[in-house]
Amino acid sequence: MEHPNPSSDPSVDDSASSSTPSTPGQILDDEPDFALTHNNDSQSSFGASSSREQSVQPPPVRSRPKYPIEHLPPELLIYIISKLSSPSDILRCLKVSKAWSNCCVELLWHRPLFTTWEKLVNVVNSIQDTNAHWRYADLIKRLNLSNLSDQINDGTLQPFVNCRRIERLTLTSCSSLTDSGIIGLVRGNRQLLALDITGLHSITDLTVAAVANNCPRLQGLNITNCRKVTDASLVTLAENCKYLKRLKLNKCTMVTDESIEAFAQRCPSMLEIDLQDCRFITDHSVTSLMLGGRQLRELRLASCSNITDDAFLQLPSHLRYDSLRILDLTACHLLTDLAVERIIEGAPRLRILVLAKCVEITDRSVMAITKLGKNLHDIHLGRCQQISDDALKELVKACNRIRYIDLAGCHRVTDAAVEKLAQLPKLRRIGLVKCQAITDDSINALAGIRRGERSRNNVATNLERVHLSYCVRITLGGIKALLNHCPKLTHLSLTGIQAFFLRDDLIQFCREAPAEFNEEQRTVFCVFSGDGVSKLRKYLNEDHFDSEITMYEEGEMLGDDGDADGILGLMQSTGLDAEDGDGDDFDVDMQ
Repeated sequence: MEHPNPSSDPSVDDSASSSTPSTPGQILDDEPDFALTHNNDSQSSFGASSSREQSVQPPPVRSRPKYPIEHLPPELLIYIISKLSSPSDILRCLKVSKAWSNCCVELLWHRPLFTTWEKLVNVVNSIQDTNAHWRYADLIKRLNLSNLSDQINDGTLQPFVNCRRIERLTLTSCSSLTDSGIIGLVRGNRQLLALDITGLHSITDLTVAAVANNCPRLQGLNITNCRKVTDASLVTLAENCKYLKRLKLNKCTMVTDESIEAFAQRCPSMLEIDLQDCRFITDHSVTSLMLGGRQLRELRLASCSNITDDAFLQLPSHLRYDSLRILDLTACHLLTDLAVERIIEGAPRLRILVLAKCVEITDRSVMAITKLGKNLHDIHLGRCQQISDDALKELVKACNRIRYIDLAGCHRVTDAAVEKLAQLPKLRRIGLVKCQAITDDSINALAGIRRGERSRNNVATNLERVHLSYCVRITLGGIKALLNHCPKLTHLSLTGIQAFFLRDDLIQFCREAPAEFNEEQRTVFCVFSGDGVSKLRKYLNEDHFDSEITMYEEGEMLGDDGDADGILGLMQSTGLDAEDGDGDDFDVDMQ
């Protein structure tokens, strides 16, 4: 197969974000070999020569001294060349010498970039070329076809079956793939370290069993939404892949305690496990994971509705889990304050704690959480309706490094608590959706403005995302102050706030409502993101608009004229209640 000169190849991507060239045209098979481009200087010319000339010995040829870089082992040379930002620069290095060429081609091919179907075809042609200078199939270490997920099927994978050195295989959302295609790719590949087949609904136990029997070095597996996978293959996986560190079984609804206990007993290196929506999981699984995985860093049990306090209370009191950083217990509605207290006692270095929709917890849990101190970064308490201002004030005192707090649906939260939360120096994101008791006093506090003052005190200028949907007592003036005093703001949700969703001149800057929303939900939808936030800020600051949205005067309370009651009535008339979302991601978002 003839390869074009890379210097004129239009397929080479010079962007810094592209780690590899995208077509086989990047390899210089038609360039003359470096060792053959120079004639031997000691070679005599053709023609007659005298006897004297024949008797004279040629002077000894001095070998060129090697530069220090030529003494480097290939591993170091590859590391140095990998620091080049552009594939085109790596292509130039490829011409230096045979040693450099081998290193460069390994860099260019270890992770092919498939952004178009044509680039995929070019790579496949090179892999199948028996006359190629390099065996490209052996150079590919990372194979990611998710960019072309709609076009990938079992036939697409067939040319890659000879790539036996793949370490990371990503087939996310390639929903046309079946067991047959993936089994062919993993069979005989003992180098595979990570496999992501998220969203492949046709995948069954056959694929997982093939991975278990062929990939003993596997460290990471993501089979999110592969609902046909059962304990039968997962137990085999646990038995054969003892080096597993990361396991995602989200929405694998047929998983039970049997397989989870197998992982707990046979995979001692487990660092992260996600069991979201595995509704057959019980306390026994959780206790086994905690006992067998003292080094766990991340445990996600969202919507595992059968979990009770016993899952944590059964743990020996002397055990500590100092490595645990993320714990997600969203919608584990049977948990109470007793479980939270035991969790904090055993895992004192938690950074992200998600207790959204754990409706039984009270201020007692929040007081226990204060013991995390400076370790706590993100706390999710959405719809924990028994939490009050008093506990939140103590949380602010003890945990001053909080970056994100979610209090969506906590109807007992008032301005007094938000004013304290606004003093958190590292706060980047706050969720107050449906906290209907808060007013512009809270918004002013988030903007760093004291009541009656126009200047900010530089408290909350780092806010990036603010979720205020259905906070019906907030006015246009408060939002303008927030926009002007928070220059880093990139997301603002105001769904259900009459001052916004009833004004066509303002909603023109909103993003589109989710497709699944009905007409009533679309009517009140109002979320500003990215450019929309900047455009809204600019529009509200136009001179002709100032008189309409001036801040309320000192001592004047919002809602005295009954306007808030009218807005609440509008929400009820559209059928919206505390369980209706606004298309936002305020509940649980680890970003």
